[in-house]
Parts: sequence; structure tokens; C-alpha cells
Amino acid sequence: MSVTCVIGLQWGDEAKGKLVDLLTDDHEIVVRYQGGSNAGHTVVTGSQTYKLSLIPSGILSPRVQCVVTGGVVINPASILQEIDGLVARGIKVSDNLMLSDRAHVIFPWHVTEDGILDKSCSSGENIGTTMRGIGPCYRDKVARSFAVRLGDLYRSDFKEKLRYIAEAKNATIGPLITPQPFNSTEIVAEYIGYAQRLKPYVGDTTAYLLDAVESDKRILMEGAQGALLDIDHGTFPFVTSSNSSGVGVSSGSGIPGQWITKVIGVVKAYSTRVGGGPFPTEQENEVGQHIRDRGNEYGTVTRRPRRCGWFDAVAVRYTARLSGVNALAVMLLDVLSELPELQICTAYEIDGQRVTQFPSHVDDLRRAKPVFETVPGWQRDITKVRTMQDLPAEARKYLDRLSELIGRPVEVVSVGPDREQTIFAERKA
Repeated sequence: MSVTCVIGLQWGDEAKGKLVDLLTDDHEIVVRYQGGSNAGHTVVTGSQTYKLSLIPSGILSPRVQCVVTGGVVINPASILQEIDGLVARGIKVSDNLMLSDRAHVIFPWHVTEDGILDKSCSSGENIGTTMRGIGPCYRDKVARSFAVRLGDLYRSDFKEKLRYIAEAKNATIGPLITPQPFNSTEIVAEYIGYAQRLKPYVGDTTAYLLDAVESDKRILMEGAQGALLDIDHGTFPFVTSSNSSGVGVSSGSGIPGQWITKVIGVVKAYSTRVGGGPFPTEQENEVGQHIRDRGNEYGTVTRRPRRCGWFDAVAVRYTARLSGVNALAVMLLDVLSELPELQICTAYEIDGQRVTQFPSHVDDLRRAKPVFETVPGWQRDITKVRTMQDLPAEARKYLDRLSELIGRPVEVVSVGPDREQTIFAERKA
């Protein structure tokens, strides 16, 4: 039995989709267990590029079962668009995709609420929502009264329940917008149509996965966003609305922690984030722009330019410990190839004191000044390198230093977007 987790250790966008795609052939089931269509996983295979949001990256392998669990919130229109796009490109979906009947459903009012709430952050700073209704859907899930799960769409009282919610939403948020947006009759008809199309995919994923682990199935868990965006353990309030660190695997999927055998923490060779919030190693200068251009640092889902900076070992050591990471995958190493010198943040200075623990409060992190260690760059094209031994000595030293600071071995290195541009530490020339 093997349950392997792929967890992003920064603020998301760490190229997790590529690693999941590479590991899929060694597994029978690939699972998305939290988040929603705010995730953006890009997989490049040969000349083909696939951009996935809700559907696990393993869908590109026809023999693998892909599961979206109850920890995910689903916009039916979004996932149907994704399904249709894959089918149009010849990807098998009908027998390979299972959606949890416990997954909560995003409705038009959630998207509207997202826009209203994003403007009301007490600091006046944008919290970085993708405006897809993810947070408000999770809020209704916790509040319960206005929550609708995917399985509810097939119950006899669905129409009545949806009309009641639509009227309540019109009463509460309707006065804030014009015209009144939520026509219950139209929304009921729209979602009945979605339910009919999605019905072949809907089932009890919790029972399915518990049977799978007890039957020694090889399972790959695909995390979305990154651990620094975890709702409970990240840079709150500039976070996502789910547990995006390793602590969310069991709650989102229903698989107890005792079954998890390996956790791979995925990082970029530098740091990025989207939206507001403190970012100690950010480089608002030529270096930051160079990284953005060289790494195509624009959101997969939103196309927003990402903020870019040097690698933050303080933050990643924290998230590696939080997520129970066994090994590291360092992605986009090639992006740094043209820089003569690199910097690594090894500590913070906060109010004149040097600290190596990641702060629990965002205001403390905002005051943190990075303590940098400068290391030489390699200034060589590494996109054709396929073994650790063939990397420039400076690149190997950089990876060794990251490993030392984080306290975890580097097992995977990416030197380009294609799946072939990946180095596995255990593979020899």
C-alpha cells in the first residue's frame, strides 16, 4: 500500500501539476482533496499543454482513476467546461473521473459575494481572491444553513431548497448590487441541467478511497495552492479558504493519516505570490522582473503577474515541518540560470532581533527583514541536463544548501516545463 502526497510549500504555483503527472504512472488513483477552480495546474507533454483546475492532473493517463473529494468545492459550469475541453482533445474522462457527493456546490451568489468581501479587508489590502466564489462557498459550508452538496442536486427537495436560498441571498446581498441578480427559477433550471450531465461521475468517494487503501491501492494525493496559504496555518488573512498544507489531506479526502507513506514538498527555486500580504524576499526591481519574465510568472487561472523574489528558507522549513515532508522537489531551477549571483533568505530580523521561526501573525511577518546569504550563480543553460551529476557545480551547491536549510533531501529537480526536463536524484547517468 502506498499513499503519496504532493504538497506545495510556498504560496502556490510551484509546478505541482508537472510532478503529479510524472508520478501518475506509478499510481492507480490520483486525488484532489481541497480547494476549487482557483487552482491552476499546468502539464506539458511533448507539444501539448494542458491547464487543469478541478480535475486531477492524472486524468492524462487513461488507466488511472481520478477522484475529486468532499473537501473540494465545485462550480458545475467550470468542471463541465474542463471535461468538455479534455474530451475534445481526445482525453478519456467518462470512466476515469469520480466526484464526491459530499463536495459543496458553488452558486452565482458565491461569486457575487466574493467580489463584495474582497473589497472589505480591514487593512484595505486585496487578499488575493480569484473571484470564483471559493471562499463564500466554504463559508456557507461551515455555516451549514445555505450549503448545498453535489449529492443534494439529486434529492426530491432540491428545487425547494434552492429557491429558499436564492430568496435569502437576494434579501441579504441584493441591496448591495443592482439589478437583483438571483432569479431562483432560472438558477434551478440551470443547475438541474448541470446535475443531469454530472450524474455519471457522482459517488461516495470517501467509501471508495477507504476501500482502496485497505486493498493496497497505490494512491497519489494532489494538493492545490500552497502551504503558506493554509486557512489555519498560513499568512492569514492573505490565504485561501481551505487547509492547503499537508494537514488538510486527511480532512479533505477522508483517508486517515496512518495510511500516508510519503509526502513530497514542491518548491520553486525562488519565491512568488499573488495578491496582497507580506512577502519578505520580494524583489521589486530588475531581478524580480527578470524572474517573472524568464519564469513566465503569470497566473494559470487569472493571468495576473506574480510577485517574485528570492528563495525563503525560513518559510519553507516551516511548511515542510507542518506538512510532514519527507523529500523536496525543486522546480524551475533553469529560471535562475542567467543570474551571476543568487540570494537565499536564511533568517529574519524583526524589531532588531534575528529569528529563524516563521511568525504566526501577519503583522510580524510584515516587519520581517530578510537576512540573505549570497551564493554564486551558474550562468549556463541547464534545460538539457538529465542527471544531478551533469548540473553545474554551482547549481548542485545551491540545491545542497536549500536541502541543508530545510532539513529535507532534494529528490526531484525540474529544469524546464516538459516532463522530460526532470531530474530524479536516484537515477544515475
